[in-house]
Parts: sequence; C-alpha cells; structure tokens
Amino acid sequence: MSGTLEVFVANAVNVPNVEKIGKSDPYCSVEFLGIKRKTQVQKQNLNPTWNEKLEFNLAGKPLGVNDKIDVYVKDWERVGRNRLLGTASVTLRDLLSGTHSAQVSVNLTDANKQQLPSTINLKLTYILPTGYSDQATLDTKTQDDVDNHDGEEVGVISDVEDSGGTPAGDQGAPLAPGQRPGRLKPKPRSNLSTKRQDFQIRVKVVEARRIMKNNIHPVCRVGIEKQHRQTHVRKSTSSPYWNEVFFFNFFISPAELFNELITFAIFDAKKIRSDSFVGQFKCDIGMIHGKAQHSLVNKWLLLVDPADAMSGAKGYLKVSICVLGPGDIAPSLKPSVRGEDDDIESNLLRPAGINLSPATLSLRVFRAEDIPRMDSGAMEGVKKILGIGDEKKELVDPYVKFEFAGKKAHSRVEYNSDHPTWNQQLQLGIRFPSMCENIRTTVMDWDQFSRNDPIACCNMLHATVSSPGDEYGKCGFLPMFGPCYVNLYGSPREFSAIVSEEYEKLNLGVGEGCSYRGRVLIELSTQLGELPSEPVQDIPSDDILRMESYMRRRKYRLHAAFLSATMVDAIDAPVEFEISIGNYGNKLDENLTPCSSTTQPTNAVFDGLSYHFLPWTNLKPCVVVDSQWEDISFRLESLNMLNKLADKLGQYTKELKAGVKEKLPKESMASMAIRILDEVISLASRPLPEAIPSRHRANLLDTNVAKMRQDQIAHIIESATLLRETATSLEDVISEMEEYGALIKHLAIEPQNSMPDVIIWMISGNRRIAYCRIPAHEVLHSETEERCGAQCGTVQTLYLKYPGKSFDSSLPVPCQLRLKIWLGLAQYDQQWHEAQTDGEWVVFAETYENQMYLPAVGWTQKAPTMGRSKWSDSSGKLKLPKESFMEPQGWRFVGDWYISPEISMSFDRDAGHRKFLEDVFEHENRIPGVGWGMTSWADMRGDSFTSRDEIVASEGWEWEDVWQVDLNRAVDEDGWEYAVESSMGGYGAVEKRYHLCRRRRWVRSRTLTNPEMAGKKDEEHLPDSSGWEYAVFFNTKFHHKNRHTDIVRRRRWHRKMIAQQPGTSPVFINKLKASSEDSSDDEGEVQTLSTPRMFLSLPEVYKYELRAYMYQARDLNAGDKSGTSDPYAQVSFLNYSQATEQVKKTLSPTWDQTLLFDKIVCHESPAVIAVNPPEIVIEIFDYNKFGKPDMLGRAFAKPKVKITADDYQENACLEWYTISHDGGEGGELLAAFELFAVSDNVTLPFQPEKHGALYNVPSGIRPVLKRTGIEILCWGVRSMKNFQLSAVTSPVVEFSIGSYIAKSEVMVNTKKNPNFPKPVLFLDVLIPIEEHYTPPMNIRVKDHRQFGRHPLVGCLSVGKLEKYRCDCLPLTGESTFEFDFTGLDATDRNSEHVVDFEVVEEYVESGEASALNNDKKAISRSSLSSKQGDTTQEQAEDIDWWSKYYASCGETSRYGDYLEKGYDTLEIYDTELEKANDFFNGFTDFCDTFLLKRGRSLDEEESDIVGELKASFKIYPLPDDPKEHMPPQHFSTLPSSDPEECIVRVYIIAANDLQPKDSSGLADPYIVVKIGQQRFDTMDNYKPNTLNPIFGHLFEFTANIPLETELKIKVVDYDIIGSDDLIGETIIDLENRILTKHRATCGLPANYCLTGPNQWRNALTPKEILVNFCQQNNIAEPIYYGKTGLKIGHRVLNIGDFGEIY
Repeated sequence: MSGTLEVFVANAVNVPNVEKIGKSDPYCSVEFLGIKRKTQVQKQNLNPTWNEKLEFNLAGKPLGVNDKIDVYVKDWERVGRNRLLGTASVTLRDLLSGTHSAQVSVNLTDANKQQLPSTINLKLTYILPTGYSDQATLDTKTQDDVDNHDGEEVGVISDVEDSGGTPAGDQGAPLAPGQRPGRLKPKPRSNLSTKRQDFQIRVKVVEARRIMKNNIHPVCRVGIEKQHRQTHVRKSTSSPYWNEVFFFNFFISPAELFNELITFAIFDAKKIRSDSFVGQFKCDIGMIHGKAQHSLVNKWLLLVDPADAMSGAKGYLKVSICVLGPGDIAPSLKPSVRGEDDDIESNLLRPAGINLSPATLSLRVFRAEDIPRMDSGAMEGVKKILGIGDEKKELVDPYVKFEFAGKKAHSRVEYNSDHPTWNQQLQLGIRFPSMCENIRTTVMDWDQFSRNDPIACCNMLHATVSSPGDEYGKCGFLPMFGPCYVNLYGSPREFSAIVSEEYEKLNLGVGEGCSYRGRVLIELSTQLGELPSEPVQDIPSDDILRMESYMRRRKYRLHAAFLSATMVDAIDAPVEFEISIGNYGNKLDENLTPCSSTTQPTNAVFDGLSYHFLPWTNLKPCVVVDSQWEDISFRLESLNMLNKLADKLGQYTKELKAGVKEKLPKESMASMAIRILDEVISLASRPLPEAIPSRHRANLLDTNVAKMRQDQIAHIIESATLLRETATSLEDVISEMEEYGALIKHLAIEPQNSMPDVIIWMISGNRRIAYCRIPAHEVLHSETEERCGAQCGTVQTLYLKYPGKSFDSSLPVPCQLRLKIWLGLAQYDQQWHEAQTDGEWVVFAETYENQMYLPAVGWTQKAPTMGRSKWSDSSGKLKLPKESFMEPQGWRFVGDWYISPEISMSFDRDAGHRKFLEDVFEHENRIPGVGWGMTSWADMRGDSFTSRDEIVASEGWEWEDVWQVDLNRAVDEDGWEYAVESSMGGYGAVEKRYHLCRRRRWVRSRTLTNPEMAGKKDEEHLPDSSGWEYAVFFNTKFHHKNRHTDIVRRRRWHRKMIAQQPGTSPVFINKLKASSEDSSDDEGEVQTLSTPRMFLSLPEVYKYELRAYMYQARDLNAGDKSGTSDPYAQVSFLNYSQATEQVKKTLSPTWDQTLLFDKIVCHESPAVIAVNPPEIVIEIFDYNKFGKPDMLGRAFAKPKVKITADDYQENACLEWYTISHDGGEGGELLAAFELFAVSDNVTLPFQPEKHGALYNVPSGIRPVLKRTGIEILCWGVRSMKNFQLSAVTSPVVEFSIGSYIAKSEVMVNTKKNPNFPKPVLFLDVLIPIEEHYTPPMNIRVKDHRQFGRHPLVGCLSVGKLEKYRCDCLPLTGESTFEFDFTGLDATDRNSEHVVDFEVVEEYVESGEASALNNDKKAISRSSLSSKQGDTTQEQAEDIDWWSKYYASCGETSRYGDYLEKGYDTLEIYDTELEKANDFFNGFTDFCDTFLLKRGRSLDEEESDIVGELKASFKIYPLPDDPKEHMPPQHFSTLPSSDPEECIVRVYIIAANDLQPKDSSGLADPYIVVKIGQQRFDTMDNYKPNTLNPIFGHLFEFTANIPLETELKIKVVDYDIIGSDDLIGETIIDLENRILTKHRATCGLPANYCLTGPNQWRNALTPKEILVNFCQQNNIAEPIYYGKTGLKIGHRVLNIGDFGEIY
C-alpha cells in the first residue's frame, strides 16, 4: 500500500462576503506537496457545508514532521478570477503518532496574514505506507544497535533533523522500506581505515537548561577516551551559560576513534563527589562524523541518569561538536541567538530508549475585564449624529494568543467587548520536559483593515509554575496555574490613533509596563502521554460553574497621604497626582465611578535653583480608592515574610563581612556568627500563612508551592543548625549565608499574584508625565505585624520614571515624592486613621465658581460662550452648584462655604530666588507727523504696570544697582524697539515711518537679604484676597493677577465635613440636585456623582537646619572634549536646593564647602523625621559657559538627624557615596549630612568658618591633614595617539593633588627621546592622614604646539595611593633597606631563574633534536651546549644545555646523568614572568605604566585609551616644622633617561597546545620576532603538522631603549597558498625588565661557573651586581671580610650561615 492522506472538509463558519449584491459562493481548495484538490461550490452561503473527502496518494513516502497542507477558501466567479476569502495552513505532525487522525478547526487569515472572524473544520486521516511501523516505536533501539555499541547508550535524534525527514545531504530521497523516520541510522563502519592519522575533535559547550535540581552550582565535564575537560562553575542556577570551547587531539585510526564514546556529564560543584552527579549524555564519535560536515552544530542533548533510566530527563545541554580529519574544513561553531521562539524539540538528541513524553499544555481562558479601547470612534460619532445604530459599542475586539516553544494557538474574537467571555481551552502539543522557559499569553485586538494590535502581554516563567523537585523527587509538580487572574500591563490606557514604537514594545512585554491594561482569568494545566486532538475546545459548563468560587471579591481600600512633591520637572500646567489599583482610580476613564484618587491641581513653585515643588504647606493632600479583588492575602503575606527573611539574611551577611574587614578578634567573630545563625534559625522557623477555607480559595499550585517552600526552609534550618556546630571558618558561614539568601529570594516569587500593582501618575494638564509602580504586597496591611508589607503605612521616598524608560541618572528626575501608602480590607480602614497621630484628617466639599469677561458687561456668569457651568469641579465637566450639595449618609457639614484660594497663587514670581532681576517696559506712542510722547509703563505682556520710580524692593530684599536700560536685545543704541501697534507685537530695532509705538526695557537687580521675611510674605500674603484666579481660557494655566488678555476667571470654595460617628470612613459620593439657577440649562432633577477633597492637616510647624558637608569627589566622568570637567554639585532636600562652587578643569574636585539649609520649614515632627528622614539627592554637573550643564551623575544620601543637645556634640563622619551615571558608576562623592532640629531649648553648633562668602567644612569633620612629601617620578610617555590630526611631540605632564600642582619640563621630542630630561618632581602638601580620605592624584598631559597652543591630550586619576606610601629616609643619607631572606636556602644549589619558558609536554624525536642543534640559526653549542664544570672537572661530551633543560622538565630519558653530576636546573614558570611571582608584581617596582584617557572620547576614536605614562610616586611624612631639614629623596639615584643601545637575545625553546589553523586540525608554526622596525622570523624553518613544536632558536639584535621597548613575539601558521595565519602573540616590555630591581634581564645562576651548561652569561660579575644594587637602594657599598663574610648596610653576613661551603 502506497499510503494516503485524507482530508475531510466539513464546513466553514462566517466567511467574508465580498459580493456587492448577494452573498459569496465559497468553495475549498486543499494543496499538499504541489497537488491541489477542491470541493464543490456552495452558492450564496456564508456558512457553507461541504462534507467532502479529498485524497492525496503518498506514493510510498511517509509524512515528515515538517509537512503541511494549505487550505484556501475562495469565492467562485462565473466571469473573472476567483477571489480569495481566507487561507490557513495545517501542520501534519500530529498525524505521525496515535490514531493517525485529527479533528482540526482553524481560523482563516486574509491575503495580508491578518486574522479573520472565520473558521474552517477539517478531519485529517493518515494511512501509513506498507513497511512502516507506528511512529510511537521510532525511538526504540534495534538489536543491531545494541550489538554495535556493546550496550552503551548512543545518541539519536528525537525528531527529524533535516527538512523532509531525511538525513542531511540526502534531502528528497525516499526512505528505504523498514527504515524508521525520525531516527538517524548509523552508517556501517566495517570498512573503516586502520591507518593512524591526525584527528581533532572540537567541542563547544554553550549552555544548559532545566537541570533537575534546585540551587546547584553546575559544571560540565567532557570526556573522550582518557582526555577530559571541564567548564567553569556557575553558581546558584539551573540554567547555566558557559560558551566554552575545548580541543581534543588524537593520532589514531578511524576504526578506533569512531567507536570511542564522547561523554557529557553535569555535576553539582558544591556537593561531595559521590553525590554531585546530575546527568549525562553519551554517543560515539562515528555518529558525529557521519553527519554533514562531520559535525553537530547547536544541538540540544537530553541528560539522563544511567543508573535510573526510568527517572527521565535530568536536564538539557546545548553543544556543538565537529570531528576533523586530514583535509576537513571546520564549520562555524557560533552559538545561535538565545531565544524562546525556536522549536527546540526538533533539534534534540537523546539517548536510545529515552523518549520525551508527548504532552498537552492546556490554557483555559475564561474571561477578561478592564480591556482598554483600541479602535477609533469616528464612525460611532457619525452614527450618533445621524441617530442610527444600536447602543454604544466598546471599541475593542479582543482575542487571546497562547504561545510556548514556538507553537501558537488563539481563541475566537469577541467583538466590541471590553469584558469578553471566551470559555475556551487552547491546547499546544509539546514534548515534556521542555527546555523553553517562557509561557506567553497575549491579548490582541482584531482589526479588519489593518494588522492586529497587541493590547498587553503576560510572560509566565516555566520555572515559577513547575518544579522538578529535589534529588528524591519530592515537591515536584508539572506546569500548572490557576484558576487565577493574571494582570496585564503596558502603555497608558488612553486611546491614541498613533501608537509609538516605544509604547508598542511595552504592550508586547518588553520593558516595564507603566499602566494597567486589564486582567484575564486563566487556568494552565499539563497532561502527559497524549497530544491534543484539537487546538481549541469549548470549556464544559460544569467547569465554568466551578470557576465562580474563584471570582469571589472582597472590598479593599487604598489610602495615600502625600507629604511632599519636590524636584518637579513639569511646570507648564497645574500638577496633580493620581493613584490607582487596577482601573480603580483612573481619572481619565470617564466610564468609571468617580473617586478621590487625585490630589488637587497645583502650580509648581521654583525652589531657587533648578527644580520646582508643590506648595502644600500644612494641608497634605490625601486620596482614597475603593476597589474589589479576590482575597489572596495568604499568598501575599507569605511573600512579605519571605522578603523580610531575605533582607535579614542580607543584613547578616554584610555584618559578617564588615567584621572580617575590620579584623575583629576570633572570639568576637565566633560569637557574632553563633548569634546570627541562632537568629536565622528562629526567623526561618516561623510558619508561613496558609489558606483559610472560609476566607480563601486555594488551588493546586498553591498547595505545591507551599510544600516546596516548607521543604526548602526546613533544609535551611537543618543546614544552619549543623553549621552552628561544625563551622570552622567565618568564610564558610558567609558562603552559606549567601546561599540561604539566594534560596529565599528564589522562593519569594509568587506566580499567582492577582492583586494589581499600585500605580502613581503625575498628571499635568490631562497629560500623563511620569509614573511609579509599587507591588501591592509591599503596602498590604495584615493583622500580624510580620506579615505586613515592608512599606505599609510608613513614610517612603519614591522617584517617578518616564514611561518606557528606566530611572536613568543621565536624565532629570521627573519628581520626588514623599508619601505614605496603606492597602487593606475595608473592614480594617480604621487602623489607617488611628495611625495618623501627627495630624487631623479633614474632608472638604469642593466647587469652583466660574466667570467670563465680556467687554460690554464685565465679569459675568451668564456668558453663552463660557464653555462650562457657573459652578463646577476643577475640570469643568461636572455641574456643582453650592445649593445642590446634599449631606452624605453618616456625614454633616460644619460651617458655611468659604473661599479657599489655591496655595500656589500666594507665591510671587520671585519666590525661591535669592537674586532676582526686576524689569519694566517704558512705552511711548506717537501720532503721524508728531514726535514721540505719552509715556506709559507695562510688563512684558503689555499689561499696565507700576512706573519705574515707584517700584520698591519687597521686604527682605535689597537693590544691588540702579535702573539701567537693557541693551542686550535687538534694540537701537538707546534701547528702543519699534512696532506698528503694541498689542500686535512684531517689534524691531530699526525705526520706520509707519511705526506708531515703541518700548524699551529697564532692569534692576535685587538680592534676598532676609529669607525669613520673604518666606513669610510668600505664604501669608495673597495678591487678591477675593481668591480669583485668571487665565486666557479655562484649559490654560491660571495666575493670580488679572491681565488684559485674560477672559476667564474662577475661585475655589470649600465646606468642611465631619463624620457623625467616630471611625466612619470619610470616603463618600456626593449626591447633587439641579439648583434653581440652573433650571434654564437642565430639565427636571438630576443626580451627579462627585468626590470630596481630603487632607491630612499638620498644625505644628517645625524648623530644621541641614548642613551638607561637601568635601570632594573623585573619578568623575569627563564632560568636555578636553577630557576634563568643570564640576559642581547640586544638593536637593525637600523643596530646597543649593549648589557648590565650580572647580575648573578636573575630574576629582575638592570643594571643601558646607551648604547651609537654614530655616527649613517642615510639618513633620522630629520623631517622625528621625525614623525615616527625607532623602537627599546630590547631582553632579559639568558647567558649560554656553548651553545647559551636562549631567555627570547622581548620588543619594540620608542625613543624620540630631534632635537633642547630646546629639549635637557628635561629629558627623565623611562617607563615600557612589555616583551613578547611565546605568553604571560615575565616580564617588565624599560628603556628610546633618539635619538639626531647631528649638528654643537647644543651641545649634557654631556655623563653620567662612572662606570668602562660602562656608568651609568644619575642622572636626574635615579630615586631619598632615604635611606630606610626594616624590613624583615622571619617567616618560609611550604610544601617544595623534590629537587633532597631529602627533604629540612635546608633552608636559601636570600632577595635581587637591590644590597642589607640579609640572614636568617640556619634552623636546618624543621621537628622539620619550623620557623627560628631569624626571623627578616634588610636592610639599597637606593631605589627610587616613587613606580613606586621601584625594586622588590627577594627571594631565598637554602638548606644547605652535602659536601658544597647549591642548590636553590625555588625563588620568589615580585614586588609591596607599601602595606608594613609605617611610622617609634617615638624614644620614643611608638607606634603612633590609634584605629579606624569607624562604631563602643557600644550600639549594639546583635552581636558576630564567626568562618565561613553559613546560613542554611533547617533544620531537631525538633525530629532530639533533637537526635543530645543527641548524645555522639554532642555539650554538658555544652558548647553550657548553658543558658545566669547574676548572678542575672534565666535561662530559653527552652533557649540554638541552640536558639541563630536559632535566628541569622531568624528561628522564633525555638528560642522561646530568642530575647525578649535581648540576643546576632551571626553574620554568607556567605563566609570564611578570605574573610568575607576587613578589615580582609585574616589574613595576621602578615605575608603573598608567593608561591615559582622552576623557570625553572623540567620535572618530574607537577607544578612549590614548597613550601610556611611565611614572611612580613615593609618599612619606614630613616634619611639621618647615624649618627642619628635609629628608633625602628616594629618587636620588636613577639610571640615565637618555636612549641607550642594548643587546637583546631572545631564546625561543618550545610552544605548547597551539590552536590549530589548518583544516587538518594542526598547524605549521614558525616564530616572528619584532621590535621597532626590526623583524626576524623562522619561516624557512617552520615546524610542519604540529601543535607542540620545539624551536630551539636564538635571536640576537640591538635595540634602542626607550625608543624601542615593546618586544613582540608571534607564532604564525605557515600556508603555501594565501597569507599566513596568526596563531598568537605576546608582548614583553623590555624597559620594565631592564629597570626592575629583580634583574629580569638575565637568569641568575646559583653558582658562578666559567664553562659548562651553567656558564655565567651576565656581563657583570656577582660583585658588580651587588655594588649596583646597593647604589640603587641608597646603601653603602659592601665591605668584604676575607672570602667568607661581608657587610651590607648594618648587617654582617657569613657564608657559613647559609649552609655547607663548597
């Protein structure tokens, strides 16, 4: 039988009607592999029923997993082309197993791939061809497989790897009878070659996922034959990412290699070896070699435990493997992009006999609510005007899209519904366990004429709704969720016809959603063992009824009291704040019931520097939002307890680390560790809340999560108890505490949090500006204190963010809020009110009186064009006449209505300023033919103003100068500007005959001398006691002064209300009745809902004084192209701001300035402030003479609050605060902050001393300074990049620390000598004694150029100078240097230090070595091959330098009797000589190499590194008395800085484990040595086909130091055709090796031999070396006592002290 695919076309529903007259004539066409079949035509039918069977002959070829059919529904046309009604594609993968049949119901899409509201129903049947068995048996092993691999597990492909179900390279070929599809059958290996040849196996271990153990430290080990490699350890993750490459080299026959196994094993690094195994995967090399390009690229491996095959998958490992033989070309092993949309399951290798279980991931979608509007209402408006159409429609057509592991399903579309009900089950067929992490649920809006738009997206992590359990299988559960609501977040809810790309990303779940966009009730479940028969099914009615119990709601109440709003960045319109939870409280949604969710609109007032604030004074606005949600308190309270436990563990860990850093005694540390572990055990032993059946509705996931948490916490308790008894070191305790914290944070994730977040919006003029999202559990109230949210009812500081952007330190702060938030059940509302002990809760009814100005009438309420009612709310949308207010139930009015002016109107335009420029315009007019006259005075807008001479300085202000004409404008020489008519504007500087008016501006500066008097005026004086606010229109900004352009005005009326019963909630809805005066506008009686204004009245006024001690900053970012900045700091505290002075041209400014914020008025008591003081924001700016200053970073701090006299006596301590900028660090700030409570009983500390007009940092706080000497060795510059297209030839280096500066001499020419002629500089400075406070050393390099130009070409800041501190030399001039003989054993005669040689593991045969010795360029026998011996010992012919080398490497078969003769050996380091010993320290003892930066990098430069500076420092204390003699300088004996020609000998011995460059997996290496313009190589003597060559080559040449300092040694692969490939290179700084005291120029043997392998090779004798050493270290020359003793400095040494004398 050849096999058949049967497609039964049943019917279609709701196909589109494309006919203008009548209906469509649909028919269905099905296409499979290019063959088409079609049904009969159904005339005039939009719901056609065909019931026809279409058959496709498979011609003996089975179906593949990628096969599909294309379905087309078309409209039949008698004349013309048939039109497409809809299309769909159906994959046939589900037919490959089970019953080989499936019922399919799919949605149709149009030609643009947009979903249509149409579906088609099909039934698919697959009849297998003869000779093919069921797909369920595809993955079992045959007996041949078992025989071939001796029972070892081999890798097979879980699904067909290549398209068409055929192996790569044979695409399109039919499968042979009996061959199983989906199984990679190994090729026969009976004819493999037995000839040995080179092979290389490359393995890249990319990542792992879903490792079936919790909280492990995974490491992957790869093994082939006897070679093993392993990755780095990744801590505390079950999804590690490595991306590491390993090479395995073999010289073996294919017959042997292809039967070898490659093993991948995952271990837990933190467990003992016997219990660390997790899972493994094995396959033979031959299977990999049989693939295309002999490789498997980016394949996933299924890991199993071979000892327990029934336990299933233990995880997944992603690898790339290639087997390279002679002539093979290596494929690219670049890892694919990490994503969730890949179909990973079809790219999986798994051991034979291990099958992935088919599974169905089901998502039940019941209903949704609060879906926002998505479509335009233009047509609805037309229908309303024409009076046609039904009731109002919701402008959104939602459906749900369900995605996982690259598979998708979607529900039907619910048209015109913002609260849709689907009651459908979406099913995806998957293989379990799956590697995909993200389960995505997206609510989409269907559009008929454009693409469907995302409404919002919910991403659910697979790991949060499932658990593999522990190693014993306990507490594991399949993916499950709900029934529970999921909340959707995205862009703001308000409809916009044009959605920005930024907002669309928010709706797709990219970034933090800034607004609530609805919620969906879903249930997720997993069924193992079967694939879904249909992607979409209707939910049974019984299950729908069962959901009702999960939707039970309880009343919640959200309270917020706003204490301050500062650093406000929106000033164009009045600012108000809205707080909402879900859609409750959304002010801009007109469909919602009004509630008191917003503060009163208030104009922002300038704070005196750069920001604005809202002047709320003693009436702090409060808001209340009522809402109804499911009671999930047992979930949120558990979350709060876990978060508090995690925070405690973090505090304990910091406490332990601080003890280690302070080096406390062991007894104290042990006591601390025991105390902390006891507290951890006590805290972890507290039980988590459980669901109460009568109150809560828990589901299965709640039960499983609770069990998992209990098990993990019990493990922590057990481990902490054991650790308390057995811990031997504090490091172990710290490590375990970090593990506990990571585990608790992992448990503190609640996937079923159906309580929406609290969102605060800053609104200005009905435009949403900035927001802040607060998780509901953080402010949730509980009857038990430990279960309350961390921020419930407490004062907190929030920083708002712009939508779609994170809180970036490079952007201005939109707003800083200080407020209290409380969320709880409405029945506990009284607890919020009882907690407000610092003020009175007051409620006011509010209405606005509106008037309009008419020229003939004046101000009136009866203007027909006023646009709003005579009495209304602040927005003008509600009519609220005073007489219509009715007392709500339980409330009564107190007193009568009174005018309540807006507080911000009391602030004049100079409010917040310390200097103000007063101005007034002098106007003159003329009649044609007559001169200028008729002088009048006006302001900038042309409104009448007081004359210049009548303007007086306000109380608390003084004039600085006299009135002057402003000539800094487009005016003539007398300051006049001209226009035809003043009201028309258009002023110009040139007078014309037709100009009839002119004006000029007079200015005069005044300074604030008494802030207290000025502030009193601002708060108490109202310009207009009647309370009117004026504006051009009602939707523009109001002001207190009437201008001639104003045509509307309003004023606010309040009436106080109190509760008749104590404890009654102040939340109410006013009922309004139409008043008699509005009878002309309204017919009959109406009721309008409104809300009151609520305030927290704080009657007490407290005064504080903040002292900000701004000492210095370091390592700031460069703001100028010159590489420096002109930094100043701006400090903001509440509604006060000040700035420090600017420091020019530095990255480490020292301000040494105190900012005094005196007379701070605050209505919060000192007791409240002390518990949670307001946060201080410090912003660092770079001053620009032109344009706005550049932000350099921002830091946050809290002041130390001092209330009593005892507190005043304690001095503040300067601390380093991290400055953040652009998501990273931007330097550090050294400062301290004190907040004093001012009272009559306590006298404040004296103000700091002044330096000019600025206050210094007090002496008790400023670091203690010590006279210190700083010797600077400015040796030279290297590798300087061009600046402004010119080379840096004449640099000068400027060193500055604090205010002290030292400059080097100008270098003559870097090309002739890059060293400075006089390299030693000296600074006599006062710097802090404590290293913690020491300012950095700032280095600036300038280039002297023609025409007096000195551009800055490089800069650097050296922050830590501790390593350069030393003691001063004695006045005698003799050094106190002492030899350190620690670890020195003079009896050891078998060691010699040489240059950097690595251990050679493989060597060439002896014949090759002989050939090397005979080479003309090889190491000569006169140098390295001379035999060692003294003058009395005969030299053996078989002993040479190579014997010494092999003896040092441990090659016993190659060095003969070298060791038996007692000769010296080499010490061969396994790394660079600079890193070989900590004592060497990179040979920087003479000078360090500092990398210079440009500062603010130029656009054309790839890197900001522009050169190197060789320098060093010696920092030591100086006598306090300047008259005392200065100690001798350390840098007194220096080598010559002039260029010196040196002989350089480079010995190239061998190379190990080179990277292959040829297709054979080997290389043909040779050496290239380059210094300056000189280049030498051994290309003519390259080493063929080896990765471990022995070169044995000597290069000898001369080099001019320091012009030629960098010695480059390259290993290059020789290629006959094409350019040679670089294998690797290293760079050696010859100058450092020459200058270092460690004598890294040549090895120093233990014996002084004239001949032999250990012949003395240094140009200086040992005595000469010792003399030079003493001179360099200021030590007197050595004095010898005969042949056995000498005196060095103050020590006398005898050779007998070091052992036997030879």
